[in-house]
Amino acid sequence: MYAKYIKRPMDFFLSLCAIIVLSPVLLVLMILGAIKMKGNPFFTQLRPGKDEKIFKLIKFRTMTCETDENGELLPDEKRLTRYGKLLRATSLDELPELFNILKGDMAVIGPRPLLVQYLPLYNSEQKRRHEVRPGLSGLAQVNGRNSLTWEQKFEDDVKYVDNITFLGDVKIILITFLKVFKREGISQENNATMEFFTGTLEKEKVNE
Repeated sequence: MYAKYIKRPMDFFLSLCAIIVLSPVLLVLMILGAIKMKGNPFFTQLRPGKDEKIFKLIKFRTMTCETDENGELLPDEKRLTRYGKLLRATSLDELPELFNILKGDMAVIGPRPLLVQYLPLYNSEQKRRHEVRPGLSGLAQVNGRNSLTWEQKFEDDVKYVDNITFLGDVKIILITFLKVFKREGISQENNATMEFFTGTLEKEKVNE
């Protein structure tokens, strides 16, 4: 009942209220971002949502667009600015996703939206993460965020899909605030960002 009839209207209401309340913060971050990033303060990227429908994710930019002599982007750790690190540490870079939630591309709680190029790499169980709208936060985020392996993340994603409840979402929201306050699991060890997912074999093949 909650997942089918209540969750989406509640997400719309919560995101609308958050946008109104946080509008001064959003405005300040837009101005600061334009100054610090010397241009567009926003980062947009196509991501798969519910039923693998592609949408445009919007975040505050945390990395520059610096390239090497061959025109290739520099490694993430060299493009991630001090300002960007602060945004990530406080999760303020995620605030524009409130508009994705308002539009219906995302939910407050759900599996995080990942890269489009990962779609062919999921095994049949991992693909089930797309049975619901992706979220601003989720079970994997409160269980370790970027300190988890990809396989651990996907296990949590599918576990969430199979156990969506109002109390469960409230619990994840509360723990998310606590994690942000403590700045836990922001990045993977020895990496500025999470390493790329390269695929997982089907369980049946692993056991052969």
